[in-house]
Parts: sequence; C-alpha cells; structure tokens
Amino acid sequence: PTLRFAAVRALNRVAMAFPLTVTACNLDLENMISDTNRSIATLAITTLLKTGSESSVDRLMKQISTFMSEIADEFKVMVVDAIRALCLKYPQKHRTLINFLSNVLREEGGFEFKKAITDTMLVLIAEIPEAVEPGLLHLCEFIEDCEFNFLSTQILHVLGSKGPRTSQPGRYIRHIYNRIILENATVRSAAVTSLAKFGALVPSLRSQIVVLLRRCVHDADDEVRDRSTFYGALLQSESEPLIKKLITDVNPLALDGVEKMVGDYIEAGDFTSSFNFAKAVMTPVHVPPSEKQKQKADAVGGGGTGTPTAKKKEGNMYGDLINSMPEFAGLGQLFTSSKPVELTESEAEYCVSCVKHAFPQHLLFQFTIRNTMEELQLEQVAVEMDLSDAGGTEVETVVKAEECKFETPAVCWVAVKRPDANSLEGMFVRMCKLTFTQKEVDPQTGEVFPDGEEEEYPLDELEVTLADLVRPLPLPDFRAAWDAMVADNDVTQVFRLDKHKAISDAVTAIVGALGMDASDGSDTVSAAARTHRLLLSGTVIGEQSALIRADLRVSPSNAIEMKLSIRSQAMAVSEAVLEAVSS
Repeated sequence: PTLRFAAVRALNRVAMAFPLTVTACNLDLENMISDTNRSIATLAITTLLKTGSESSVDRLMKQISTFMSEIADEFKVMVVDAIRALCLKYPQKHRTLINFLSNVLREEGGFEFKKAITDTMLVLIAEIPEAVEPGLLHLCEFIEDCEFNFLSTQILHVLGSKGPRTSQPGRYIRHIYNRIILENATVRSAAVTSLAKFGALVPSLRSQIVVLLRRCVHDADDEVRDRSTFYGALLQSESEPLIKKLITDVNPLALDGVEKMVGDYIEAGDFTSSFNFAKAVMTPVHVPPSEKQKQKADAVGGGGTGTPTAKKKEGNMYGDLINSMPEFAGLGQLFTSSKPVELTESEAEYCVSCVKHAFPQHLLFQFTIRNTMEELQLEQVAVEMDLSDAGGTEVETVVKAEECKFETPAVCWVAVKRPDANSLEGMFVRMCKLTFTQKEVDPQTGEVFPDGEEEEYPLDELEVTLADLVRPLPLPDFRAAWDAMVADNDVTQVFRLDKHKAISDAVTAIVGALGMDASDGSDTVSAAARTHRLLLSGTVIGEQSALIRADLRVSPSNAIEMKLSIRSQAMAVSEAVLEAVSS
C-alpha cells in the first residue's frame, strides 16, 4: 500500500502540470477507485478528474457517487476541488457536475466540506453563464436546511447579486423570504438586503418587495428593523439614482488600512485630534514578502484557476479604492491594474513603487511612498512626471499625500489623459521626481518641528507597455475560442530568440511582455524541454480580445526559434501584440 500510495501521489502531482502525460495511466487509475485504502482511492479519483476527457465525465461521476459516502470529509474536499477544475475545463458539462454537487450537498458533513461545495458552485455560477440559474436553484434548496450562518449569508448575497438578472427572478423570492421567517437575526438581515436588491433591479417586483419589507419593520432584532425600514423607504421613493447608489452599486470598504491606522492612533495616545476615517480607508497596507509568497502558493494550489481570480479580486480592490475618491469620479470604469513597479532601490531613503491603472481615456499612476528615515517626516508629497516624450499626453489631476511618517506608507496619485483612447501605443516617462516638504522629527518624543524645506528626490524611469493595457482572459477551451474567432486579422511571424538560452526563459518573457492569461497551464515548461506550445488569451483596452499561439523549439544549433500566430478582433490589436513581442 505504501508504494501504491507514493506512485499515485506522484502521478497526481505530474497531472497538475502535464495532464495529457498521465492519460495513459487512466485505466489503471480507474481500477484503484475501489482500493480498500481510501487515501489511494481519493488520489486516484482526483488524478482522473484532472486527466479525464469530456466523454469520461459522466462515467466518472457515477463511480464517485458511491465512493463519496465512504470517505472522510477531508478527502471529500479534495474531490470537490478537482471537480471544480474539471467543470471549468469542460463548461458544457456543468449540468452533470452541478447536479452531482447538489446531491452531495444534501448528505451529512461538516462545515469545511459544505463550504468547499458551496464555494465550488459559486465559482461555476460566476464563470459559466449557463450554470447561473440551475446553480442558484440548487443553492436555494440547500439554505432551506443549512445549519451554518456563514454559508447562508454568503448564498443570500449571491442570490441578491445574480438572481435579479435571471430570466425568472420571482422564483427566488419565496426562498429568501422563508429565511426571514425561520432563521436567526444574522441570516434574516442578509435576507432583507437580498430582497432589497430584487426590488431595486426588477421594477415589476418592487411593489411586492416593499410589502414584504414592511412585514419586517417590527422584527425583534434592531439590525433587521433598520435594514427593512431603510430599504423600504428607498424603494418607495422611486429615486433611481439613490436606489442605485445605496442598494445596487454599494462598494465595500477596504478595512485593512483602517485596522492598521486605528492601531497606530491608539498606540500614539494623542487623542487631541479626531481619527480620520476617510484617510484611513485609502491607506495601503504593506504585505511582507513571506505573505506574498504564501498568497501566490495558495493561488497555485487552486487547480490552476486561482491566478485569474486573484487578479480579478485585486482589480476590484483597486477599483473600489479609486471610486471612493471624488477627484477621479470622471475616469469611468477601471479596465486593469498593473503589478507594483519599484522606482527606487529597496535600501533607499524613500522607497517608491508605482501601480499603473488603465481607464478608457486615462492612465492613473498610484505612487506608494515609504519613508525609512526616522528623524524626518515628509509633507505635501507628490510625484512630478516629465511627459515631453509621451506624445501629447497631459497631466490632468494630481492628488498629494498630506504626510509620510516613518515606516508608514503614503499614497499620491497622478491622472494622465491619453490623447487617443483607441491607441495601444505605450508611453515612456524619461524623468520622475518626488517632491515634498521635509520636516525634522524628534525621535524621542515624536514631535514634528514646524519649519520645513522644499526637497526633491529623483526616481527611476517609468514606462507604460502593452501589458499595462491588457486584461487576462481565462478560457476554459482555448481551441474552441480560436476556431470561433474569425481569421480576418491574423498575423504570423517567425522569430529567433537569441536573448534566451532555454524555452522556459522565453515563455516567461513573452507572458510578461503581453500580460495575458496562459491557457491550459501552458506557461509551465520543463527546463529541459526541446519544443513547447504557449497559448495566451487577453482583452486589450477597448474590449478587443486577442489569442496568441506561440510554437517554440530548440534548433539544431541550440538557438530558440518561435512561430508566433496572433488572432484578434482588430488588426490594430494584432499589430500591437506583434510589436510588443518584437521589442
């Protein structure tokens, strides 16, 4: 058993990166499903789910159905995670897989097991449009007997977000209102908010929702009473701007910065000035490198679906932050945000990094400054950018950081208007400099001396490339997407990549230059690979999609050669991608 377990575990790990390589062992793995050692059987099933073809899904589900009741919850969670990856790989099989998950959800199990199934169904609802309605109905049935408040409130939130946009939104009202009648105060509050969203987004149901909310105004819990009174009054006002602002488009606050600022405020012990909540919401939190690595590992461990999701969450976080600032109210919808770029050395007096945010007609630069000088405080901190080489680009708005204390990050902003909203050309900023008023601080007492001096601090050059104007586009089936897109704007070119000594290095460079999503794990390459196909998909600013197919090989002379095929919805996009790779 020990050797069998080790062998199956090795195959399972290989299947994570190279599923096609393991398919030759599928027949033997299927025989292991009935193994008396449940650990071996679980690994065999999860490996089959990673390597199985679309035609084998139904058969696998039948085999797993009898198996699930015989294993512990920790093994069930592993199987559920593998099913999630399989459904994202073959979205047309969503009905079979969602039915299986809903049946398993009715069985006995602990919180972690139920949460894994619920999270999987919510991911499928978010990623597969056809899975929304059947998925929501199954979740409605689950909350009728759900004993976990966390899961009930999570599902009610999703019902409020997705339910009003379905073909028959009225079918979910009964399930939601039942929670108000039968559940505790926490779930009742979530159900009231969910009902309010139906009333806000479905005008034909608004009068009925108001009647249901009126029945809640005498609830025993004050939170339920306050929510029902507030939402009922809003819906009755028929003021669409108010309804949209306070019910449908409410942006959650990023409270990490608030938590840190409250701690600093209490630790300082100076309560003569009130706590600045508005400033605290905008304060970034420094994430240690070890924590970043852990987050990356968590994303990789999610079966290959974590990375795009993480990027999406990061984009939402930046979008909520920027939307909360009145100075940038006219920029429109955030398209994408880059990774932070360091503009100084890590051991510099003032460490500055920049995140580039792309909007339909603007670029917004977010500069995060960290002051490493304990005896100095910076005030009225801003970044000046020389745009003389940026082709008509103009600075439109500058938001300064009021102060930058020792080891407390501060943020300043520069909004730049792009001369041509449809252009995919990059931008080079030859000179950036930090400007500020420098004041001395008594390290013992923390007292800031009033007199200050105007200072400048040079920063590294800053460049905006195509990758900063591209949003990753995860695809469950790259080949189907390639065949579905018309070939009118195809571009093909052959390259000799003399800069790179191995295919893996070339793949890393191409992915970095384009900022697209690597389909089917094609960004994972063995260091000894002699041939490889890289598949990339992304959406450039202007909502034009692009697909990239790069065939790489090591020539007899040990040079890296690449045939690049680009298929997009506009010739300008194909040419911009070609130029980005060529440079």
